[in-house]
Amino acid sequence: MFQTYKATVDSKGNLKLPDNLVLPSGSNVLITILEESPGQRVNDEVLLSEPSLAADWNKPDEDEAWECLQQEQ
Repeated sequence: MFQTYKATVDSKGNLKLPDNLVLPSGSNVLITILEESPGQRVNDEVLLSEPSLAADWNKPDEDEAWECLQQEQ
């Protein structure tokens, strides 16, 4: 059975496992390195689709359609 645990890496590069985790000798372990701030990563598909969407977004009738939502300055 697979189980997932969250661990951290200290400033020296040592893996810090949860205190309550006991691994039996000979255990097989997989390690996945997560990005530092996954919530701020931009999806590649978004970047790739931007030029094709911009063709529609930059039309004058689009500005007119959304004009009612623009705040007066």
